[in-house]
Amino acid sequence: MTNTEQNTTTPTPDTAPFLVLGATGKTGRRVVAGLREAGHTVRAASRSADTRFDWADRATWGPALEGVRALYLVAPNDPEPIADFVAQAKAAGVRRFVVLSGRGIEVYGESFEPGMAEAERAVREAGVDWTFIRPNNFSQNFDEDMFHAPLLAGRLALPVGDVPEPFIDVADIADVVVALLTEEGHTHRTYELTGPRALSFGDAVAEIAAASGRPMRFEHLTGDQYVAELLAEGVPESVARALADVFVFLSTGHNSSTTTAVSDILGREPRDFSTYVKSRAEAGAWA
Repeated sequence: MTNTEQNTTTPTPDTAPFLVLGATGKTGRRVVAGLREAGHTVRAASRSADTRFDWADRATWGPALEGVRALYLVAPNDPEPIADFVAQAKAAGVRRFVVLSGRGIEVYGESFEPGMAEAERAVREAGVDWTFIRPNNFSQNFDEDMFHAPLLAGRLALPVGDVPEPFIDVADIADVVVALLTEEGHTHRTYELTGPRALSFGDAVAEIAAASGRPMRFEHLTGDQYVAELLAEGVPESVARALADVFVFLSTGHNSSTTTAVSDILGREPRDFSTYVKSRAEAGAWA
């Protein structure tokens, strides 16, 4: 069996494909690569991946789930379809769910990330083998996501103050997910995933500025100031206030401590933020 799907025989538990939802996203595409590198059969699913999967189109669920025994669940923000999908997945024979959640969700729950909260609830109550991962902010948010454009413009402004954040490299998250999908011993466990050290957003921006040679600065805003700036950029008010709430929550320091979860699972230390910055700067991420 190669790492591309074969449909000539009925999959056994040892040869059944792993289903990866959000397969073109920051964590999903790396999970797909990690599973394939380890020789596993992978069904990469998203609206634009090899296997089409759309939370809003339930006709895509069945083909994605066929023959699957374990899956990586990246939930949509809308909680409405999640319980039905989990029930359909269980009925189709899925027995192991690894669920991407967020650190602190037990505090903010449905108010910030209703999809993640519902995914945890639905899977926990489904009577299956589950593991939840709750990572901190991704290091890659600085070059692949919402922090990138502001940094290129020279100013990242957020309502987080100088609270430290143990940013985690998404490559470590993907390695953890691969381990949780393929190894025993993680049933009904929740892991908070962090990098090896915590640093403030201001310190993070300073590291990126030094490595890239670009002038960049961090500015602390109040929640209302942040919302006002987002509204001026055309962001819908509901989205702007939800984002502000997330960063104001981070400013409380609830997620500031580091954990040993990555090293406990992988047997090695997580990648340091400086390693990420050096690699991405050399690749021209902030050129």
